[in-house]
Amino acid sequence: MQSGDAVSSQVELEEWNEQLQELGQHYQALMQELLQRMAPDAAADSIQADMRDAFRAGAESLMSNPQLLWQTQARLLQDQFQLWQQGLKALGGELGEPLVAPPKGDRRFKDEAWQQEPFYRAILQQYLLFSSAVEELVEQLEGLPERQKRNLAFYARQLVNAMAPTNFVTTNPEVMRRTLETKGQNLIEGLAQLRRDLANSSDGLNVAMTDRSAFEIGRNIAVTPGYVVYENELIQLIQYTPTTETVFKTPLLIVPPWINKYYILDLRQDNSLVKWLVDQGHTVFLISWRNPGPAQRDLTWADYMQMGPIAAMEAIEQACGEKSVNLLSYCIGGTLTASTVAYLTSTRRGRKVKSVTYMATLQDFRDPGELGVLLSEPILQGIEARMEQDGYLDGRSMAYTFNLLRENDLFWSFYVSNYLKGENPAPFDLLYWNTDGTNLPAGTHGWYLRHMYLENRLVEPGGIELDGVRIDLRKISTPSYFVSTREDHIAKWNSTYYGALLPKGPVTFVLGGSGHIAGIVNPPARNKYGYWTNDALPDDHEAWLTGAEFHEGSWWPHWQQWMTEGGYADTGKMVPARQPGEGELKLLEEAPGRYVRMTIPEVLGEVPTQAG
Repeated sequence: MQSGDAVSSQVELEEWNEQLQELGQHYQALMQELLQRMAPDAAADSIQADMRDAFRAGAESLMSNPQLLWQTQARLLQDQFQLWQQGLKALGGELGEPLVAPPKGDRRFKDEAWQQEPFYRAILQQYLLFSSAVEELVEQLEGLPERQKRNLAFYARQLVNAMAPTNFVTTNPEVMRRTLETKGQNLIEGLAQLRRDLANSSDGLNVAMTDRSAFEIGRNIAVTPGYVVYENELIQLIQYTPTTETVFKTPLLIVPPWINKYYILDLRQDNSLVKWLVDQGHTVFLISWRNPGPAQRDLTWADYMQMGPIAAMEAIEQACGEKSVNLLSYCIGGTLTASTVAYLTSTRRGRKVKSVTYMATLQDFRDPGELGVLLSEPILQGIEARMEQDGYLDGRSMAYTFNLLRENDLFWSFYVSNYLKGENPAPFDLLYWNTDGTNLPAGTHGWYLRHMYLENRLVEPGGIELDGVRIDLRKISTPSYFVSTREDHIAKWNSTYYGALLPKGPVTFVLGGSGHIAGIVNPPARNKYGYWTNDALPDDHEAWLTGAEFHEGSWWPHWQQWMTEGGYADTGKMVPARQPGEGELKLLEEAPGRYVRMTIPEVLGEVPTQAG
């Protein structure tokens, strides 16, 4: 007869055996799905080739400088010896001070076990010493072109962060505790989530960042009241319902990016820029871009201009009877807006735009940041070949690329929580928006990457031709307001600043705190981040910052003051509030409209797979 302990052990052994069998089934299915996705791909192949070239060049540079190699090896050997001595002391209960600490703000190693338990402490120290050595080694390499050295640093960082001990079951103390507590159930649930995410990805792996079932466009995000009053193949134009009795005479047209959806500017009522603008007395119109598919493959940058801002301005004239507008643009929407204003200037229709605002907008692409790593000529040719085949760039591929620019925060942290811990992502509206991607038509996106990012032709007089008209940003006399953000990793302010030096008209440049989204979507009620102003526009961005004055809070009121004091909002010409549908345009549907609800799987005729 078995004792109680023996029975308990047998039951536990059987439970573990069942879990391992289920894990094996998920793993086998996962491998089959991965093999099915390993079809030849020109874009992916070109990136892999660029990575190989970067590491080959780094190795050749290192071989030509044996002293640097020896110094690095000697330092690592010395560090290893110290780490070994410290490990012996730790086994005796004497932890002491660590040789090296994680970088400030690195949240991967917040668990106490990394500092208190000798095993994990040694693993962490080993990893930090290695990653530091790699970073310093790449920095000290000589004889490499600056671009190739930057690429090597990026690829090396990706590999080093991928090898972090937090990313593996047996070397992550939190995961090990969870695995023992649940008898491996966390790994089973994690593999199931991995299969679901893989099925809903294009290139790479789009990890689930939020509970998407917690949000619905038009129900708890993008809820500012209004109506769609115009649409064509590319846009729906929303006119928002006024909240004031009188409004400024000149309407305001918002040109958002078409990479992801417009509602980053109308996420919630307490941080909605759209709602705030309506409450300030503006008659607000907004372009909602279509999520394109293969049928829109031939749409060009000029088509986006004609069917976007220009068509919207013509529709606004029908709705309000006003021939002029103020333009407010964001990111790639701002790059298109600059092209449009230059086009209207060259065709003598520049007066249609009373003022123009650019939020986190690149016009001078001299330093595109780490995104430039993935936009060399060979890589771009691979992307172009893929788009020529499909007719579009899958927005999920673009999202994966952007996430790799902040890989620890936007990829590996979710990899660990979703797949290793088996946790469900928490509801977060910003991350819902971040995963609500849009495709990019081949005729527009390839041209944009080549002419703007790779060749930086927008800053050249006549370097860009749209519908037979050569444009020149230097001829723009329209008053311009530029706002960038200091920690932006997508539109770096040391590049956006030089766009502000181009127009011949009056220019105001403002630098906000934080990054590409938080620094722009920064409502006054939060009183966060702050911003810098400087009436002068020196030739160097650092000189501008040296002479700038810091202000607490949001830049939004500063922009409103610029609009009113500059006369662009016609403060002395208030008119009765305009209701959607009062003009010549009929109400087509309530905001936010159909286009913003179009998802990538729907556009491409896919049905998201729910892996078991």
